[in-house]
Amino acid sequence: MNETKIKTKEEVLLSVRDLEVTFGEGKNKFVAVNHVNFDIYKGETLSLVGESGSGKTTIGRSIIRINETTNGDILFEGKKINKKLSRKENANIIRSIQMIFQDPSASLNERSTIDYIISEGLHNFHLYENEEDRIRKVEEIILEVGMLPEHLTRYPHEFSGGQRQRIGIARALVMDPTLVVADEPISALDVSIRAQVLNLLKKMQIEKNLTYLFIAHDLSVVRFISDRIAVIHHGVIVELAEAEELFTNPIHPYTQSLLSAVPIPDPQIEKEKVLIVYDGSNHDYSVEKPSFVEIKEGHFVWANQPEIEKYKIDLIN
Repeated sequence: MNETKIKTKEEVLLSVRDLEVTFGEGKNKFVAVNHVNFDIYKGETLSLVGESGSGKTTIGRSIIRINETTNGDILFEGKKINKKLSRKENANIIRSIQMIFQDPSASLNERSTIDYIISEGLHNFHLYENEEDRIRKVEEIILEVGMLPEHLTRYPHEFSGGQRQRIGIARALVMDPTLVVADEPISALDVSIRAQVLNLLKKMQIEKNLTYLFIAHDLSVVRFISDRIAVIHHGVIVELAEAEELFTNPIHPYTQSLLSAVPIPDPQIEKEKVLIVYDGSNHDYSVEKPSFVEIKEGHFVWANQPEIEKYKIDLIN
């Protein structure tokens, strides 16, 4: 796990404030994300964890502005980006915030060579001086992700899933981004390949001083790569804390439920463990409305006042 950093307001790279994303209108209106608040600090990995349909990918796609936001602010380097931007501002955000997609097969153009796929962003934003400089940048990044320059003349279908994901990583990182949104980048890969890709992401983060928003549904994976973890349920972030703090002192019942489902390597302990089943109806928000509260330093939870008092007692005990 990454060494815990001392964070200051000056180091905040991206802030999400009261974010809301809805789809459809009227009777068909669906609130996918609601009341979402978090900061991402320079050089850290913030992981966003939740089950399928929880809204985590919607948040990621809103940050790179694929999904429009209904309410709230997304601030990148102190400037609001979920609004109409000038052409120059728009180009700067596209270059500075890159995404690694979940499915390496669907996100690569099968009709294009690897050279073209990686070079496309360089062409679009004129990030090279001449043809020699472009070739140098592409060859350097393909070597950095563990592949060879001779692979550049081939097509995506000629590579394995793990290799295609490395190509996707190279395509994002050749742009020299500040923030990378990694949307479940290892979930489509074989278990044996996942560690290789995670190690590659950590290596590139250190070498290029990258900041990650890492989206996943597997808590055991994010523990390895994260500085902090945010747990999302039905479009609401219910808990956020430093990685070890979240695993040691999970507060929200949904987080406790997710952690209880993480497999334990010891078969005897795994056999005897008790799964915690989350029941959302146990929360009574009819009178006392919930909010995102810092219950101890750096540890936030979605709760109303009676729940906060209970959680604080639980932490003491």
